Amino acid sequence: MRYCTKCVMPETRPGITFDEEGVCSACRAYEKRKNIDWNIRFSELNQLCDKYRGKFGNNYDCIIAVSGGKDSHYQTYVMKEQMGMNPLLVTVEDNFPMTEAGKHNIKNISEEFGCDIISLKPNRKVQKRIMRKTFEKYGKPTWYIDRLIYTYPIHMAIKFGIPLVVYGENISYEYGGPNAIETYSANQQVFNGVASDISWDELIDKDISMKDLSLCVFPDENALEELGLDSIYLSYFVNWNSVDNYLFAKKRGFRDLNHEWKREHHIEYFDQIDSRAYLVHPWMKYPKFGHATATDYASRFTRYGLISREEAVQLVKEHDSKLDSLTIQDFCEFLGYTIREFWEIVDNFYNEDLFEKDSTGKWELKNPVWQES
Repeated sequence: MRYCTKCVMPETRPGITFDEEGVCSACRAYEKRKNIDWNIRFSELNQLCDKYRGKFGNNYDCIIAVSGGKDSHYQTYVMKEQMGMNPLLVTVEDNFPMTEAGKHNIKNISEEFGCDIISLKPNRKVQKRIMRKTFEKYGKPTWYIDRLIYTYPIHMAIKFGIPLVVYGENISYEYGGPNAIETYSANQQVFNGVASDISWDELIDKDISMKDLSLCVFPDENALEELGLDSIYLSYFVNWNSVDNYLFAKKRGFRDLNHEWKREHHIEYFDQIDSRAYLVHPWMKYPKFGHATATDYASRFTRYGLISREEAVQLVKEHDSKLDSLTIQDFCEFLGYTIREFWEIVDNFYNEDLFEKDSTGKWELKNPVWQES
């Protein structure tokens, strides 16, 4: 298992590539930023907004897909205050118990920037049944929610007749993944691997029909062409930085987890903070691919110049294999698993090419980054 020589991302991240110097595609993409004239890019965003600003009279002229997090605050600021747009915010709630910070932030983004929010709270019965299916078979417990996050804003764009839909970063390009192309267009975002298609036949049963899954179906090409969908990644137009977005959002009322919950498996306290149970999903990268959220952010911090690679390695060693007990507790209570049942399911997803069990039955990485040759 090779690791990037600049950050700590392993080659097992789906879709990431390494060059002849052993540097990952995400680090190379970040390096390219210094050659970009961000003033020109910002002007391009303004010109794009000119096509839609006020086009529908007093009605909304763009949709912003938000969660209430730090990036959502920054996106709304750019579009509402800098671009002078009249955005409709669209969000998907996951039905899990929310953190106090999460409750505060979704209210704050509406009040601070003066925006309406349409929130989808999915069918709890369907969510639970599908979560169990996708967790037990694919190790993707929040596939249903993630799928809606990608499809629901587009359905709302069609219903309101608003072509311009704004997302944050291009995950594949910024952090490494399938179709890692630098582009402003997010029209193909649903195919980035986060919420890839699962056969509907696997999800449908006597209690779940396609009527229950209608919002999970990405609109067909005819509907998108009729709308003239123009969904964009804001990260193409502005110098995207997770930490800078967080520092900005704090000044506009965003609340982090600093005084609420110290997460064992995270190295920061400001990303994906809305609910605890959701965090099982991003952590499931660990048994499958040998890295999880600590690696993700240690790599970002290294690219941003905030920590050294040696410090990043230590953070990964201390946190990446852990999964916070409160995360597990909320997840199991929501789906009705015992703790033992939860770990028995997780155990099935450990990749034996990457892991081996020690004498106590604990899975250990065969080639961790802190034992690089």
